[in-house]
Amino acid sequence: MSALICGSFAFDTIMVFHDKFKNHILPEQVHILNVSFLVPEMRREFGGCAGNIAFNLKLLGEEPMPMGTVGTDFAPYAEWMDRFAISRKYLKTVQTYTAQAFITTDEDDNQITAFHPGAMNMSHENSISDVKGIKLGIVAPDGRDGMIQHAEEFVEAGIPFIFDPGQGLPMFDGEELLDFVDKATWVALNDYEAQLMEERTGKSPHELAEMLEALIVTRGAKGSYIYTSEHRLEIPLAKANAINDPTGCGDAYRAGLLYGLLNDMDWETTGRIASLMGAIKIESHGTQNHLFTLDEFFERFHETFGYKI
Repeated sequence: MSALICGSFAFDTIMVFHDKFKNHILPEQVHILNVSFLVPEMRREFGGCAGNIAFNLKLLGEEPMPMGTVGTDFAPYAEWMDRFAISRKYLKTVQTYTAQAFITTDEDDNQITAFHPGAMNMSHENSISDVKGIKLGIVAPDGRDGMIQHAEEFVEAGIPFIFDPGQGLPMFDGEELLDFVDKATWVALNDYEAQLMEERTGKSPHELAEMLEALIVTRGAKGSYIYTSEHRLEIPLAKANAINDPTGCGDAYRAGLLYGLLNDMDWETTGRIASLMGAIKIESHGTQNHLFTLDEFFERFHETFGYKI
């Protein structure tokens, strides 16, 4: 039994501008903005929430089943997935581009990003009713219609799932978000998303937790909280050996949550596994460039938290 991961797949093209945007974008001329940046450094990364979560869950020794819509340009990503033996059974190819983000970063770590959703907008063309042998799932950021449909299908199939709205949260109003919470077994948010969720639904984290088995809120360098109907558990931050790139840390954390849930672990251990996954990810550039064996992970967990899994 494994986890069905519904969400996006994307190419991230990351470019580095060896100067500062503020030296080239003049406030008094933004109404006629026409700038060009020379970017001598460029790399292309494999990303998207479903792809990132599946990659991290595979590192933990599970057999994730990612579901998403991809474009006709997906071949390099498919080869990458095959290299790590990550299933492509539930990926659907549509006649357009795979979702793509084009990110330019300057010397102040400011970013200008253009995002093309492409195939992600057709995520509703995938159906959970076609899937067998799944213990639990996750609805991660994806096309709006697909996120709504997949939440409904998880309920119809009797499969518990995590609702992880991420950057897709602003697409939904308070009533729609409460409907997701009502359907979900668990909800995972970062601290900004938790604030936005409270503003839109009118419900505090404690009130939301009463509708769920658990509400998980990541807090960056402050660790994370796991709210249940009775308690708020404080999960400590796992120390990273280096801080190179926070992109994808949330997806790594969610893979840790799925691992703990798949293996029926308590929340204290599940949260610490998730925290350590985020720490390992932040040490590497890109979202899928960190590697470890399961034995190495268990040993680092022991060193970090003082007990063995």
